[in-house]
Amino acid sequence: MNPPAEREAEKPTGVNVAAPLRLEFAGEWHDLPSDKPFIIGREGDLEIDDNPYLHRHFLELRHRDGLWWLANIGVRLAATISSAGGAVQSWLSPGARMPLVFERSVIVFTAGPVTYEFSLHTEQAPYEVSRQVEVSMSGETTVMPARFTPLQKQLIVALAEPMLRREGVSMNELPSSSAAAERLGWTVTKFNRKLDNVCDKLDRMGVQGLRGGPGKLATNRRARLVEYAVTSQVVTRADLPLLDDEGLRNQSDSDRD
Repeated sequence: MNPPAEREAEKPTGVNVAAPLRLEFAGEWHDLPSDKPFIIGREGDLEIDDNPYLHRHFLELRHRDGLWWLANIGVRLAATISSAGGAVQSWLSPGARMPLVFERSVIVFTAGPVTYEFSLHTEQAPYEVSRQVEVSMSGETTVMPARFTPLQKQLIVALAEPMLRREGVSMNELPSSSAAAERLGWTVTKFNRKLDNVCDKLDRMGVQGLRGGPGKLATNRRARLVEYAVTSQVVTRADLPLLDDEGLRNQSDSDRD
């Protein structure tokens, strides 16, 4: 039998060594194993919540071909993945998978009335954020090319308020249309019309999940809008005062808003 030093030298070269990956959810940290899948859902390695709208097995993290991969193994729910401070965003539909190539990724998804968020961290990412992106994401600019009217932005903030106000909590109740309309002092009819305008604008930009296919309805568009707006930093905590802006409350209505 060869001594330990010689056995170590005989290991084949070119073996992909997994970079450590850590998951943070609701203040708890999990070190992910590289030799087997890590399952997230109502059941699995990370049991998120006893929510009947959540799949038993929803997301899978696995190390393969030198990279960590996130896969959607559910059949109905989708997830929003944001990296590089919101500069890079993907929508992971059922059956899809994607590599995790940045130091930190934030995953947001909605099951029924509840929105969940967790983050993934590694110190050995194959890609890093450029200095130009860091500067743009830390200032007043945004990678979001769409421009919203003040009333449209107020609507988005009303829907995203629970997520924007969160303090270390990774589960939030999504406001209903009637609750968000009441928060703004609007009628539900006015709220839904403006929600249509916002979703149409983002849909034309190619944002997925805000419109159904032919003959289908986007039944979860409020959740998708919140996921996209928060992870892309379309709205931030700094926008919360818009909810109590009397000038906006008294602003005349128009179909363009």
